[in-house]
Amino acid sequence: MKQISIILFFFILPLAFADLQLGFYASSCRKAESIVQKVVQKRFNRDKSITAALLRMHFHDCFVRGCDASLLIDSTKNNTSEKQTGANASVRGYDLIDDVKEAIEATCPSTVSCSDIIALATRDAVALSGGPKYNVPTGRRDGLVSNSIDANILPGPSSPIPQLTQFFAAKGITTEEMVTLLGAHTVGVAHCGFFANSIGDPALNTKLVNLCKSNTNGAAFLDQNTSFVVDNEFYKQILLKRGIMQIDQQLALDKSTSTFVSNFASNGDKFVKSFASAMIKMGKVGVLVGKEGEIRKNCRVFNKRN
Repeated sequence: MKQISIILFFFILPLAFADLQLGFYASSCRKAESIVQKVVQKRFNRDKSITAALLRMHFHDCFVRGCDASLLIDSTKNNTSEKQTGANASVRGYDLIDDVKEAIEATCPSTVSCSDIIALATRDAVALSGGPKYNVPTGRRDGLVSNSIDANILPGPSSPIPQLTQFFAAKGITTEEMVTLLGAHTVGVAHCGFFANSIGDPALNTKLVNLCKSNTNGAAFLDQNTSFVVDNEFYKQILLKRGIMQIDQQLALDKSTSTFVSNFASNGDKFVKSFASAMIKMGKVGVLVGKEGEIRKNCRVFNKRN
């Protein structure tokens, strides 16, 4: 396995990242991060695909209303929540977040937000999958709104690169950071309905055609080489015209993104360092802090109002 790049932040007092802080729970719930890590480790030991699930959850949550755990809310008879919309229909890992929340509530009631749990759990899963180890600033609070219509803005597997770039830019994410974050596809899978019409690699194309003939809901790894490892292999694959989804193929072909793809493909250390930085930045998109929002007792349900 490739050497893991480790990004360490040494501190005595909490370091501020905008309105978030490293060590936010140091006094209010000092075991919070270790509880998250233990639950994630237990799941990872039996299901390595949980890393891809959490990365997708984190992304889909942050890019709708900000990183506020609005994705976790269940629908009610009066409201259809974000998780019920098409783009989120296959998001999974909610049960892991529930397990973490239950364990933390038993130790520190009404203290740790569900949005922080998503960010911390994703961080831990990335590290367990051979990716970078990085510290997550915390202090997010949970949102009070979750509507399915809001999630319709999420890009799809065939979104053109200019449209994708504009979408990320609206959230303060640069083109290079976008390419970095899409490197999460190194542990992802796609189902037949999302495959590109034609794969540049003839042998892989034939393999996928046969897969979907036998099972229309079949799935394939987006990284056909190191499918459960967070590394730069995804970029090498798409340069070899082995991109499974159109969006991945276009990353390697579009003039605005191809240079970044080549740089990451040739320098694994650069990718993991950039990935850690991009994940930290993504985790700060649209956060609620201070007295905004709430700290949910149950991640699936808004707190009851008096």
